[in-house]
Amino acid sequence: MEYILFVMIAYLFGSIPSALIIGRAFYDIDIREHGSGNLGATNTFRVLGIKAGMVVTIIDILKGTLPVVLTVFFAPELEPLIVGAFAVLGHTYPIFAKFKGGKAVATSGGVLLGVSPLLFIILVISFFVFLKLFKYVSLASILAGLVAVITSLIMQHLGLIIVTSLLAVFVIYRHRENIKRIKNKTEPKITWF
Repeated sequence: MEYILFVMIAYLFGSIPSALIIGRAFYDIDIREHGSGNLGATNTFRVLGIKAGMVVTIIDILKGTLPVVLTVFFAPELEPLIVGAFAVLGHTYPIFAKFKGGKAVATSGGVLLGVSPLLFIILVISFFVFLKLFKYVSLASILAGLVAVITSLIMQHLGLIIVTSLLAVFVIYRHRENIKRIKNKTEPKITWF
């Protein structure tokens, strides 16, 4: 019963459509009607700019971290990684935005931040290294997910190995259109880094 309560809380946290809220409240823009139409940080950066993109990124990370931290403090007998996975599902399929959300990168990172801050730091560094090298946010996200799996294997933490593997597969699945565009050389590159 306790699991049900915590996974519901995590899903609802994840379902908060931060990009939609920021776009409507401060820019009078429904971000779903611009750019990729995605409710994630990357589309927010592209459509609304750096300030809005940073705010959405931080909120999306916290949507993964807060349910994990709440679980650790109030229900330590539960596995926080399982609870955190529901925050990722909420972000991707948000009940508050007709089940069309983001691609799960920042919220997945937030879950890992709540469980292993060291792994989170490694992911952030690897993301920016890949972004600098290849100039594709989508590719940097996918490669950072693979780094998470490799790092979890090195750390020999079974829960992290399982969850990072599932999250990496999920992130790759959510980026399948981006992968096609990279192959066709139509995926937009960043120009500011």
